[in-house]
Amino acid sequence: MIVFWIVVLAVAAFFVYLYNRLVSLRNLFKNAFAQIDVQLKRRYDLIPNLVETAKGYIKHERGTLEAVTDARAKAVEADAKASANPADAGAMKALLGAESALTGALGKLFAVVENYPDLKAVATMQQLMEELSSTENKISFARQAFNDAVMKYNNARETFPGNLIAGSFGFTPAELYQIENVEHREPVKVQF
Repeated sequence: MIVFWIVVLAVAAFFVYLYNRLVSLRNLFKNAFAQIDVQLKRRYDLIPNLVETAKGYIKHERGTLEAVTDARAKAVEADAKASANPADAGAMKALLGAESALTGALGKLFAVVENYPDLKAVATMQQLMEELSSTENKISFARQAFNDAVMKYNNARETFPGNLIAGSFGFTPAELYQIENVEHREPVKVQF
């Protein structure tokens, strides 16, 4: 009889361990997303300054500036929803789409800036572009850490016996932070 209770306690302890491991891994990927979020907010804060600096020089490129501003607004909104729950696959997909559109709009802005040597020579513009380039690198590193954490979490929830606990307690799959548009997989290129 004692052996039976020892086995029951061992099995129960094992399942508690698996549950706690899934919770820890879920918290790990949420924290990793928070690191991406910090860099995205920094990026979003830099963009209005970049647009304002460019406005005076490229007045007839108003459509490009508006596209960047609109894309930024949509990305900020999508980021707020994803930040509230990084485990929400729909919110993550919306963020990825908005970020892809923002990257495309920024790419067009930088192509326009290339045609204005006076604008490229402005110290404020150079500093903003340098900061944006640095931020893009930080986003890339944070995205890699997030994807690693998501992979560990998804592996733990999909393999046996973790899948028994995950299914029973509502541990849903996490979405990787992948850029869907192949053209936007590269970070924004900033050249002086």
